[in-house]
Amino acid sequence: MTNPAAIAAYWNAAADGFDDEPDHGLRGETTRRAWAERLASWVPDAPASVLDVGCGTGSLSLLLARAGHRVTGVDMAVRMVGSARAKLAAAGLGGRFLVGDAAAPPTGEERFDGVVCRHLLWTLPDPRAALRAWTARLRPGGTLVLVEGRWRQAGGGTPYVAGADALPWNGGVTAADLLDAVRPLVAEVRAEDLAGDPELWGRAVSDERYAVIARI
Repeated sequence: MTNPAAIAAYWNAAADGFDDEPDHGLRGETTRRAWAERLASWVPDAPASVLDVGCGTGSLSLLLARAGHRVTGVDMAVRMVGSARAKLAAAGLGGRFLVGDAAAPPTGEERFDGVVCRHLLWTLPDPRAALRAWTARLRPGGTLVLVEGRWRQAGGGTPYVAGADALPWNGGVTAADLLDAVRPLVAEVRAEDLAGDPELWGRAVSDERYAVIARI
């Protein structure tokens, strides 16, 4: 299976150029607005406490903070976390960012109104355990938001780190499979197709992209 140190090294190396992708950096106004509107429809009303697992450079955390939420971000890549902190500080917004395993966030017994995760599950050695950990961190009535997909590159190419081709959801996970995994953990769950909205991605896409929204 994968080596956590190798995974952290990969994402640390990717940090400088990570925001160059339109849906990563959200630098374009249209893309940024599209994500802000989706988040507003998914997460509880502000002000809410929201945990952003696998926060990366903090682009979604920034949108959440701008909307008035209290944000905690977790990522195992030190440089990603540094970028997230800088991003919110430059905007004059508060946020707490922790270096740690997003699959088991180092937040102790703290509970949140919302947990948000985007494009992380495919990198995890035990995604089902992560789902259990995230739902356990929600208050009653809390919301879990998972932005995921099954990428067009799935099943081909070189693994991003050694052993990644053996990961349970390497290349992504279909909406049907993720719904099956989440359903026993929550009171209600639905999927929302995102592939048909090019504003979210900065271009038209042809692979499967969606959000799963669940409530405890």
